[in-house]
Amino acid sequence: MTRLFAMAGYVYQSAAAIVLIFALSHLLPAADYTNFSLALASSQLLCVLMFEWLQLAGLRFLAAAGENQAARLRWSLFAAGLSSAGALVVVGSCASLASVLPAGIIALGLGISVLQGLTDLYLLSVRLSDRLGIASSLLAFRATALLTGAAAGAAIWGTAEAAMLGVSAGHALGLLVGLVAYRTPLERVPLRTMLADWKDFSRYGMLAAGASVIHLSVPVLLRFIIIGRLGATGAGAGFSIALDLLQRPFWVLNAAIHTVSYPDVVKDFEHGTVMKSVQSARRMFEFMVCTTLVLLGGLIGFIPDAARILVPRDSLDGFLTTAPVVAVFYFLHTHLQATVAVVPHLEKLATRLVVVAAGQLAIVAAVALAAAWVGLSPRQAVGCACLATLVTIVVALGPTLRFEAFPRWPLVAQAMVAAILIGSLGAMPTEPAAWLAGKIVIAALATAIVGWRGDFLMLARRG
Repeated sequence: MTRLFAMAGYVYQSAAAIVLIFALSHLLPAADYTNFSLALASSQLLCVLMFEWLQLAGLRFLAAAGENQAARLRWSLFAAGLSSAGALVVVGSCASLASVLPAGIIALGLGISVLQGLTDLYLLSVRLSDRLGIASSLLAFRATALLTGAAAGAAIWGTAEAAMLGVSAGHALGLLVGLVAYRTPLERVPLRTMLADWKDFSRYGMLAAGASVIHLSVPVLLRFIIIGRLGATGAGAGFSIALDLLQRPFWVLNAAIHTVSYPDVVKDFEHGTVMKSVQSARRMFEFMVCTTLVLLGGLIGFIPDAARILVPRDSLDGFLTTAPVVAVFYFLHTHLQATVAVVPHLEKLATRLVVVAAGQLAIVAAVALAAAWVGLSPRQAVGCACLATLVTIVVALGPTLRFEAFPRWPLVAQAMVAAILIGSLGAMPTEPAAWLAGKIVIAALATAIVGWRGDFLMLARRG
């Protein structure tokens, strides 16, 4: 039941993030929301750049460590986290001199990067201390604090700076409550041992994190290319809302599945038989592919209906035009970054991860710039990015195919049929209310059938 509670906690985080995006799009003027979106995306990129290597190293090494070894590794991990935070402040402050954003937004963005990175690192250590329930509760609490703080700042002052100050306060409160709720066991280590741990962390983690940074740069690059063409207008804000909104469900679902499944996949790979390792990875792949397919269908089928109610009128056309293709892009992007990368992570092929990520960035940058140069619409430009990402997935499948952890293709086909059915519901009217209720019932039944056929409920409960 703890794993089911963790999945529900991640769903709650996704819902809170979606509510926050809609709330800020109403509370902030279009120009302020565009600045907020750009600054927050840049902040996320900095956070990944400075802390993702530690998250990946911690997840890979702590998941397979014994209790005593884990306590020593945590000390080295937190010390490296504090060092990364200091380096981020120094380097980010110098780099900000070349930015066109206001100084207040830049300072708040740096603060958000530091607070989010340290909080994520601590909550990861809580989860890998076999405290999945506590970690999930803390993540849900932080999501609530972020929603409350950002919405309150935007409502009171109505500026991008105020909303970002609320985000900073939410992360700070989440870290404070986490430290009070559970103290992860630590064992101080000599400097020589700590430096040896940092060497191990960096050898694997920095390359793997470099891949994550490059992957994260892809939607940021798309944002700058297309917003650079549209400007701080209603259409630009609508496209920004689509990028902000539709990445969250995929990211949260991926994070939830990795949180409940990936540590066991690592343990089976390190300590189990080859057959057990392959079966564990196969179940995780089925979980990822089928649930994200159904999620994609749900976004295409229902987000436009919600948007007509929740998205500001001046941003609605820009959102509705780009939302479906943005959802497809994030579906492909999530699987390239998360699913296709599982086996290379297990085999510690970090250099390969960087090469794949760099290839995606180069291809997407080329096609997006070409699309903007010839005057294609934002929807067509993102469509070109989808094709580029799909090509990268096909090229990067080698290690996964050799590992032979193949999902059950009939199950994947059923999930695809369910996704197409749910997505087609977007063509049905939502008024009167009976039509909307019918659409929800059909989508729920299709989702339940896929969940039952894949045994995903029991998979989430296994431990």
